[in-house]
Amino acid sequence: MDRKMLINSIHEEETRIAIIDEKELIELEIESNIGRKLKGNIYKAKISRIEPSLQAAFVDIGSQRNGFLQINDIHPTYFRNKNARAHGGGRVSIQDILDVGQELVVQVIKEERELKGASLTTYLSLPGRYVVLMPGSDRGGISRKIGDNDQRARLRKLAQELEIPTGMGLIIRTAGLDRSQSELSRDLSLQLKLWEQILTNAQSAPCPSVLYAESDVATRVVRDYFTPDIREIIIDDQQTFERVRHFVEQVMPRYRSRVKFYSDDMPLFAQYGIEELVANTLQREVKLKSGGVIIIDPLEALVAIDVNSGKATAGENMRTPLTKPIWKLRMKSPNNCAFVIWEVLL
Repeated sequence: MDRKMLINSIHEEETRIAIIDEKELIELEIESNIGRKLKGNIYKAKISRIEPSLQAAFVDIGSQRNGFLQINDIHPTYFRNKNARAHGGGRVSIQDILDVGQELVVQVIKEERELKGASLTTYLSLPGRYVVLMPGSDRGGISRKIGDNDQRARLRKLAQELEIPTGMGLIIRTAGLDRSQSELSRDLSLQLKLWEQILTNAQSAPCPSVLYAESDVATRVVRDYFTPDIREIIIDDQQTFERVRHFVEQVMPRYRSRVKFYSDDMPLFAQYGIEELVANTLQREVKLKSGGVIIIDPLEALVAIDVNSGKATAGENMRTPLTKPIWKLRMKSPNNCAFVIWEVLL
């Protein structure tokens, strides 16, 4: 297996990242560089309006639109009245626990779109390479993607041996599967230092202001999707190359030699023969080997996927259910769409 991660960021308008195995496209991520990216950012913010009918607050984070904070996303430490309860002894009501003008530390969990502001939470998370630190939480665990019970037990034991401060939660990510305690500990240490910096900034920063900005897409994809079977990370932009190399040297120094700069005249994706595959992936119409066709239409509230039998008329049952995915496509551009294309057996 000779997997490579190709990072095409030489053009200002977008960054494209592909993971290939030989010339087969395994993963593709595209992010537009036009517009402001908020998801993952942490802000010192102020409540501008409370809406009892929605049990939510509109919060000024310094963006064009106020963010939207639902009551379920409010940490109890922000409750004005710790004993507040709704009438009849039910759940708390947002008007009883928050005040207009109250300052909060919030994180964006969903981008702004059309006329809607960003979705917010006060339950913060700081993703590292191997662990996710959750300040103010007592939860912890192992990534659900790790299904082996023996491995889960081993990682759970390692997590118990880590020096996690009181009031902090920790999740070990899939990338931490084969990592040693020292590697997990180093990653945890980096996240704790980041959290200390956020707290320090929150003391003196004006409101609203950014306390922490999520990494650029190239660094984020390397952090989230790099695995040891990826033999090279090839980057065609010098600044992006420097950022990624610095990140890899900090977090996983044993792999720094795999980060390489691409300087040939031929475009990176064309050099590896995947430009046509990328173009086909982004088409609205997907033709299947069986003769069927999938039509994909991104809408504001959902992504509509219409499965047409087309020329596929063989078989006893034309209502065969969806089966395995052909490939995953992650789009982080205007509509922030994310979906999976499925192969249909017809």
